Amino acid sequence: MTQAPTELAEEVRAQVKDKKSYLGVIDRLNKASVDKHWEAYRDIPWDDPDFQVDKNDPRWILSPATDPLGASDWYKAQPPEIQAQIGLWRVATAMKIGLQFENLLKRGLLNYAYRLPNGRPEFRYVYHETTEECHHGMMFQEFVNRTKMPIKGMPRSLSAVAQVAPWIPLVNTELFFVFVLGGEDPIDFVQRKSLKGGHIKHPLEETIMKIHIAEEARHISFARHYLKHRVPNMNPIRRRILGLVTPIILGIMARIMLSPPGPLVRRFNIPKDVVREAYDTEESRAQIRDCVGKIRDLMAELDLITLPNRQLWKAFGIWDAPRKPGAKAA
Repeated sequence: MTQAPTELAEEVRAQVKDKKSYLGVIDRLNKASVDKHWEAYRDIPWDDPDFQVDKNDPRWILSPATDPLGASDWYKAQPPEIQAQIGLWRVATAMKIGLQFENLLKRGLLNYAYRLPNGRPEFRYVYHETTEECHHGMMFQEFVNRTKMPIKGMPRSLSAVAQVAPWIPLVNTELFFVFVLGGEDPIDFVQRKSLKGGHIKHPLEETIMKIHIAEEARHISFARHYLKHRVPNMNPIRRRILGLVTPIILGIMARIMLSPPGPLVRRFNIPKDVVREAYDTEESRAQIRDCVGKIRDLMAELDLITLPNRQLWKAFGIWDAPRKPGAKAA
């Protein structure tokens, strides 16, 4: 059994000035996928007594530092077992949405790879990533199954619309990889923040998160470098369309990942005013802005943020001044 990573992996960062440097990044990512990867049913000790899922386990209780509902008076007034069940529902819903998103992602990646000519290194990388995403889906679903809760994931209407996503690469690969980052960056942001802050208490959740972060670092890196390589050479009209659509995708997907699921609110009869007071705050709005910060910086670096489309970033609540390339987050 391979141990879960002890350090949080970081993305491969490189200057993509020409095709040679771009191909060098893909070679590094391919090698990393061979050297360090995990399998859902080999590398997670599901039968370890310490890894069992008990819905009343106090380790599931929400931390106010990662979920605003945990700071509300209503939540604190609930019995400890109800607090734990709400926290577990939140974790399981995030995993269910994650595996649904990755299902769309895998289908889109395979559509992208289907048309790649012989000899393209992206083909091998895409299959590495697809394999890793399959294991993510298995470990997420196994976790959801063990909660024995009726977790739904995406709202049905959104799930229906999302079925368009796997076909995007056949029309616009750059837009597809913006979609990829829109689903991967927000959850990566939240998971890293939770682990670094010591807010994850259950060893099963911690192991799954660490494996996911380690491999997603490669997936995010590929999408980012693909866009750096391709966007500068796009047709001006396609660039303009990409710049307009990007904040719409990011604004919607960030809220899907971070907002409380409707079934949770109904199941535990959480009052609407409690939900509003918990999530309609400056802190919550800042978290939504921050979780897409790296993508916003990338879009600025690629000159895809213009005065007209900046209004869309603001309208979706995800605007902040981008950092200059190379600048470190505070």
